[in-house]
Amino acid sequence: MAETTVAEVMAELAALEDPKARAVNEKHGDDHGVNLGKLRAVAKRLKTQQELSRRLWETGDTAARLLSLLICRPKAFERAELDAMLREARTPKVHDWLVNYVVKKSPHAEELRVAWFADPDPVVASAGWALTTERVAKKPEGLDLAGLLDIVEAEMKDAPDRLQWAMNNCLAQIGIDHAGHRSRAIDIGERLEVLKDYPTPPNCTSPFAPIWITEMVRRQHAE
Repeated sequence: MAETTVAEVMAELAALEDPKARAVNEKHGDDHGVNLGKLRAVAKRLKTQQELSRRLWETGDTAARLLSLLICRPKAFERAELDAMLREARTPKVHDWLVNYVVKKSPHAEELRVAWFADPDPVVASAGWALTTERVAKKPEGLDLAGLLDIVEAEMKDAPDRLQWAMNNCLAQIGIDHAGHRSRAIDIGERLEVLKDYPTPPNCTSPFAPIWITEMVRRQHAE
């Protein structure tokens, strides 16, 4: 197979640009207009190409960076490289995909979780909280769940949006997965009222922690 060049990929992404999609995405802080289903189809065709992934990332273009995250080898990145990428990833979707599709699969995930969790930049800290939520769900051994609830109780109400969202996810995950902490998690959510009025589409669960926890626990018992 002939090597695909960055210029060819950028031309293809430009051809997929949809002004309506861009308008919707920009409301969420994402400056691209490529339908994500079409983007995934391009990634499926390109398959894994670590060098192309790196070069697409270096363009700084949001659609190119999203594609780069789909065709990379997560375990091929050094810790310092992932840290630099996160600090460059200022749009929410790139940040989200980098954490979920790459960092979570990296051998450096736990070191980065600890470092980012304590970072003074709230967007970087939100990645630390996202990785902590993953551990709450999958590998809680060694985590101080009561201590995490203490931080949420003290800081979530006034945290910047993306950090607040990540803290709220962690609060809900603790309540869903750990019965011994459930009543406290629900109580914290009820008192802080974070995301209580969040517009939730029909058939979707509210991100308001008390509703979210109660509904997920109900489903677990119904299975």
